[in-house]
Amino acid sequence: MNEHADVALLTQAVQIASPSTHEAAVAQFLAQAMQARGIPSTIDRVGNVVGQIGSHGPEIVLLGHIDTAPGHVPVHVQDGKLYGRGSVDAKGPFVTFVCAAARLAQHDTLPFRLTLIGAVEEEYATSRGAHFAAQRYHPQACIIGEPSGWERVTLGYKGRVLLTIATRQASAHSAGPEPSAPERCMAVWQRIQHYCADFNRTRPRLFDQIMPSLRQISSHSDGICDTAHATVGLRLPADLAPDALMHQLSTVADAQTTLLFRDPCATWQSPRNDPCATALISSIRQHGGQPGYLLKTGTADMNVVAPRWRCPIVAYGPGDSSLDHTPDEHIDLGEFARAVAVLSQALPVLATRLT
Repeated sequence: MNEHADVALLTQAVQIASPSTHEAAVAQFLAQAMQARGIPSTIDRVGNVVGQIGSHGPEIVLLGHIDTAPGHVPVHVQDGKLYGRGSVDAKGPFVTFVCAAARLAQHDTLPFRLTLIGAVEEEYATSRGAHFAAQRYHPQACIIGEPSGWERVTLGYKGRVLLTIATRQASAHSAGPEPSAPERCMAVWQRIQHYCADFNRTRPRLFDQIMPSLRQISSHSDGICDTAHATVGLRLPADLAPDALMHQLSTVADAQTTLLFRDPCATWQSPRNDPCATALISSIRQHGGQPGYLLKTGTADMNVVAPRWRCPIVAYGPGDSSLDHTPDEHIDLGEFARAVAVLSQALPVLATRLT
């Protein structure tokens, strides 16, 4: 396959809307595209698209996600950049996997097994596709498809806990002395902020801090009962387990307020001498890049599969992650082509280091 065909594949994939829980159409498209490129493919029972080449040797999993954040970004190419929802996060990285695998599929014999998984519901915070894959596969190495930029390799992601603050109290006149339900809800949020600020006081690096974010707030009254709800996200450092944070925050609620925690996952960080990282770094250099390492303050499917697989694992893919979820989301097509070339060369090298 040439670069023009690769760009066409990426463009077509981005044109198919696939917000979380609505990935079926793009999964079918990618399955057919992989078949046409010599990569036998299926769709598993949770909706992941899966392609596999090679019949012996160590197994390497390339795991990306094919769902996107909500919102429509008109798909078009301008000044060598492809605009569209998912172009960066994360169809760009997953199509990079497909294009690199298609080059390797042209070899008569492949001394390793390569499994591509386009997972569902990463953006929905359930990581349903990754959880299913974590139980089904047992690879010797894994590369996660997330934007790092073609010259960078991501070694780790912060952990996460999601929290709903739910306040419920009897209705009262607004001129009365009691705080309103929204005020009580916000007071709990402020106590969470203060807790995090105290924890972070001697931690200058963001990757080592708790990062709280207020994502949603709403209130309602039927004249008898007043309620308020706030959704909070908490990004965790490596030395703070989700269970420990949930226990410590359980004291910030008052009698009218309930804290509902969900979707906890721990931080994961691989070392710089991880075989996946060193193979990619070497290939980046050989393609004229100046490689470097990243630690991301977000959370990805790496946090789901890494604790179970306990194998070499990093994240790699073209694109600027600061454009994730934005109305200006776009990927540089030259960078996309370089990432395909880097990965195509790095995978056979990685396989030799696993045997």
